[in-house]
Amino acid sequence: MAYLLFKTLHIIFVITWFAALFYLPRLFVYHASAEDRISKERFKVMERKLYRGIMTPSMIAAIFCGSALLWLNPSWLNGGWLHVKLMLVALIVVYHFWCRRILIQFKEDRNERSHRWFRWFNEAPTFALFAVVALVVFKPF
Repeated sequence: MAYLLFKTLHIIFVITWFAALFYLPRLFVYHASAEDRISKERFKVMERKLYRGIMTPSMIAAIFCGSALLWLNPSWLNGGWLHVKLMLVALIVVYHFWCRRILIQFKEDRNERSHRWFRWFNEAPTFALFAVVALVVFKPF
């Protein structure tokens, strides 16, 4: 029963975390394109609320539930697929905190990157998500 509960919660929190990982960099695209003060201030509020209210709590909960699943199933550590998945999760966490750094730069009006750069930056979580899901489903090694 605990396994199914943690698995369900893990999936839900991964979905909400990735929704925010997709949306926050998109807000950065729009923020970088904004020219008027009112829009820039609005984006600052939206970015802060998304990061603090959804993205970070979802990351913490997803990692907690994933860790609980691993604690309940330590034999998963024998599979190479899990080691690759955990490496990708670590990179996603780095990306998460990179977003925080960018958020602070926008907050302090120090962003120097273009909206085009943020459009490319926005694509990274998509590739990570495809890789993680494929590893979990196929367990290739």
